[in-house]
Amino acid sequence: MNYKAFLFDLNGTMIDDMGYHTKAWFSILNNDLSAGLSWEEVKSHMYGKNEELLVRVFGPDHFSKEEMKTLSVEKEKRYQQEYIAHLKLIPGLDKVLKKAADAGIQMAIGSAAITFNIDFVVDNLNIRDYFNAIVSADDVAYSKPDPETFIKAAALLGVDPKDCLVFEDAPKGVEAALRAGMDVLVITTMHEKEEFAAYPNVIGFIKDYEEEFVEELYSQPHPQSA
Repeated sequence: MNYKAFLFDLNGTMIDDMGYHTKAWFSILNNDLSAGLSWEEVKSHMYGKNEELLVRVFGPDHFSKEEMKTLSVEKEKRYQQEYIAHLKLIPGLDKVLKKAADAGIQMAIGSAAITFNIDFVVDNLNIRDYFNAIVSADDVAYSKPDPETFIKAAALLGVDPKDCLVFEDAPKGVEAALRAGMDVLVITTMHEKEEFAAYPNVIGFIKDYEEEFVEELYSQPHPQSA
């Protein structure tokens, strides 16, 4: 086994829910805040902290910190209300978590989601015990593509960054892992392979966790690109 730790992004990586996040933001930005953005424009802003998204769209001085916090929580409430009936792990991930735990591989979640949202997922799916550390947007000063999320997760596990494999679905997350010195396995729930061409730390691409390449992570000392 080449990796001592698996670091998982959450949304779009462990659960296929990014469309629900986009829908919630589309509602907040256009219906509540009259931003006048298209679906694709909203989708293009779907990375980093909620507050960072609001700053990208409206500028740094449009909302107070308290207003941004209120909007952030409201967005997550709308997302959770829409998604709760569909909440489930991406196929095969339940087996990956069990096999990694049985193999003694440490695991962490490193997400730009707020704690409120991470708790919604891990507790409703009853998977918290698999993770030795969880790093949320509330735990870092700078979100992805800054490497702080993944560096902090590795530190909490006591594992060298080069011994960590990151599971990600977004180019900004892959960039964060690259800057942290970590390899990445990309799951293509939201983005196509071509969008990751600039990142040399990508070892492969999967559509879900039932693909054979995932099994090789437990048996191959040096995984190669799929």
